[in-house]
Amino acid sequence: MCAADDTALRTGKSAFGSWHDDAPGVRRQFRAGDLPDPASERSTVGASPALHADRGERVPSVPPGFAVELVAKGLHGPRVLRVAPNGDLFLAETGGGRILVFRPDTDGKLPSEPKVFAKGLSDVYGMTFFPPGPEPTALYASQTTSVMRFAYRSGDTQAGAPATVVLKDIPGGGHSTRDLAAPNAQQLLVAVGSASNIADGMPKKSAADIAAFEHASARGAAWGTEDRRAAVWSIAPDGTNARLYATGLRNCAGMAVQPATKMPWCVVNERDGLGNDLPFEYATRVREHGFYGWPWFYIGGYVDPRRAGERDDALRADVITPDVLIQPHSAPLGIAFYDGTMFPSDYRGDAFVTLHGSWNRTPRTGYKVVQLHLANGKPADEYSDFMTGFVVDDAHVWGRPTGIAVARDGSLLVSEDEGGTLWRVRAIPNP
Repeated sequence: MCAADDTALRTGKSAFGSWHDDAPGVRRQFRAGDLPDPASERSTVGASPALHADRGERVPSVPPGFAVELVAKGLHGPRVLRVAPNGDLFLAETGGGRILVFRPDTDGKLPSEPKVFAKGLSDVYGMTFFPPGPEPTALYASQTTSVMRFAYRSGDTQAGAPATVVLKDIPGGGHSTRDLAAPNAQQLLVAVGSASNIADGMPKKSAADIAAFEHASARGAAWGTEDRRAAVWSIAPDGTNARLYATGLRNCAGMAVQPATKMPWCVVNERDGLGNDLPFEYATRVREHGFYGWPWFYIGGYVDPRRAGERDDALRADVITPDVLIQPHSAPLGIAFYDGTMFPSDYRGDAFVTLHGSWNRTPRTGYKVVQLHLANGKPADEYSDFMTGFVVDDAHVWGRPTGIAVARDGSLLVSEDEGGTLWRVRAIPNP
């Protein structure tokens, strides 16, 4: 592995790497022009890594000046994390069908045994407190085909009544992640990933039919088995007025609202099968009525050769190039903006992203937490490794990061679903 003090910015071809050269502090910058030609690429058909049988006392690596501690283990598919205004940590235990609550003590330390807020859920994933602000009255949570609302008062560690389903017609199958965000008190955003890799169940349409379809739906919207998918939806708090807010996002697996701008962001899993280094995953601001390319284009106006010739209209010029490009097949799942004060001041305003890792690349990449650098609230198109060391060898890992959140005391909280653990990263005070 590379030295942890190797902080020179890696650009162009040198930015592409694998778990072998990951370490806290390694910086990478990708730009659209760094993409290889699909004709020159090979695609790796592999398998997801196996869980290392001897996890032992392994601990992730973090930069100097930070300490990492295990909060809980034995969790069943822990995914999305959200911090309530009062400081309680809510965790969507997707595999266990539960929402768990960890209440920190006065020093910010979390208990190893959580309270169960709700159970008996199916693939519970996204969560958001609503309305945004210091006194939410509801916790919204998502399942693959629905969004539900729990009544909530500050300090609740158990739902006082069954949830009310406010939206129940989300298409199922394919990507099952349905993250939620509340950019304001008038709407909720719901991320709905694609049903397939490159819209296999979407028949060709004539230009006239496409125009009519988009007029009734949204610019760049997919149809057929991908109808209303690969998109972010907007709904009213009661679940009505569902519409497509943004399109062409293959799988927005994680959402967050940037505190300074109130702008929603997505981290997106892009398509497979084009090659080891195609195309980039990304994190991006999500613009209302924006189109991000899938399935016909990627990373701006690059044409997917498997769908070439299908959209020879002005749509190509409408593709938004994402803000921060991430190495292909890293599989970003969660994003959180750092608005705490525990970490050094140069972290404030940046974002952290969990990279779950993918089967579609050899050697593997991802399996870490990275820091997205922003300057005055705007993306600086580079990122740094922050939390690494989850990979054991080319075939085994002991953890795959999933959820991420900033605790009220400013520490960073990270879940991972391969080993079923929850971690806390804190800054070490200067002596």
